[in-house]
Amino acid sequence: MVVYAQIQNKRGTGRGSGKEVVMTNWNVFGEMDKLRTDMDRLFSEVTGSRPWRLAFLPGIASRRYPLVNVSETEGGYKVVALAPGVQPENFEVTVKNNILTLSGEKRPPVDVSPDEYHRSERSEGRFVRSLELPGAIDPDKVKASYGNGLLTVILEKSEAAKPRTISVDTA
Repeated sequence: MVVYAQIQNKRGTGRGSGKEVVMTNWNVFGEMDKLRTDMDRLFSEVTGSRPWRLAFLPGIASRRYPLVNVSETEGGYKVVALAPGVQPENFEVTVKNNILTLSGEKRPPVDVSPDEYHRSERSEGRFVRSLELPGAIDPDKVKASYGNGLLTVILEKSEAAKPRTISVDTA
């Protein structure tokens, strides 16, 4: 929230310079959200539906697919990505400099031609998502599995990143 001062001319007779300072609250993010909502409504009135699918458009939305949960275990990290409809052979999982990259392609169904659709809301296309891991990992000990629409990646911490207990000697 931003507060800004606006100086207004004050009519009438009275003491002072004839000017009044009015403090106003201005919510920048609220205004941007209202603009987006108005644009969505405009497009839906013109086209009858939302004309785009956010997950596979360039920009911020495409960098959020697949949706992920990252958790820390005692020996490493666990990344679970929500990616239903993607065949396991269409995934590519890479790790370089503690950056995990999930990429792949969600292909359209082959049993229905595009002309037969009355409505198509499911997205398809290529995706890439990169995540910076919270700590150092051993790239040789990364395992990935896919089942029930979830890609699970287990990353083991490097030996240097694991906590060590150091004994204290007496002098």
